[in-house]
Amino acid sequence: MVLDEPVVESIVSQVPEFAGPVELTVIKGGLSHRVVRVDAGGRRFVLRVLDPAVAEAGLGVPMAQEIANTVQAAETGAGPKVLRVLPDEHALVLEYVDGVTLSTADVPAHLEGIAAACRRLHSGRPFGNDFDIFDKLAEFLALCDRNGLGLPEGYADQLPLVARIREALAARPVPRVPCHNDLLAENFIADGGRVRIVDYQLSGQNDPCFELGDIAAEALLDVDGVTRLADAYFGRDRSPELLARVRLYRTMSNVTWTLWFTVHSGLLGGRAAADFDYAAEAAAKWGRALSDLGDPGLGALLDTVRR
Repeated sequence: MVLDEPVVESIVSQVPEFAGPVELTVIKGGLSHRVVRVDAGGRRFVLRVLDPAVAEAGLGVPMAQEIANTVQAAETGAGPKVLRVLPDEHALVLEYVDGVTLSTADVPAHLEGIAAACRRLHSGRPFGNDFDIFDKLAEFLALCDRNGLGLPEGYADQLPLVARIREALAARPVPRVPCHNDLLAENFIADGGRVRIVDYQLSGQNDPCFELGDIAAEALLDVDGVTRLADAYFGRDRSPELLARVRLYRTMSNVTWTLWFTVHSGLLGGRAAADFDYAAEAAAKWGRALSDLGDPGLGALLDTVRR
């Protein structure tokens, strides 16, 4: 995201915790909002400044909702502590978690910690908004149509199958819980033996199986990895039906987030991270989605979640 440095400096000047000499370091990896490490008074903080254009483009929840959900996630211990909210500036001052930001390759070694972090988040007070991956897909399709953004080749041809997946998952719904909904590896920080979750841009009440399926999609987990993740989260309660839900949501993560990158590139190209190839990421996700949608075992997964 592109945000004028004077804007960040103006916000920094309003925060009492940032008294004395201040050093600002942009934290790379965020593809939408501005995240800055602030060193001040011998302490470290994180300043997260939200870009209104992101919510306006449908690429995140409303800013006030993101802030509220971030505060509630902190209450559970899943997210970093929120030290100060600056609502007029759409900004938060967060605890700096002195840990290791995970990469895709790191995720398989941290499945137990990731599952524990998700359970903490999911046990919290309900968020004030809902999130549904199929509704989000419909929003993105409408945005692409209104703005003349082309769909990936063959995308429209797969929508009837996507409708069958939605119908199957709706046959036996599970209770919704507070979910992050965008758990790429870089949104996990390993803090000793504990994993913390950051960046609540797409958070909302959702099926916990989507949370797990989205982690699996972002971390490129194979079927064995998906099973290990589901076992770590559900323990002895993990049934064939729950595992099938997670696997179907893994597919829907790739199907839908393909269009997130398409819309971001098309509508916010001038505010995009300069060192990230949005088009390439969209193509990669669509390729993985097509592989799942064409899998001969898909019908068995649909039958299992309907049981």
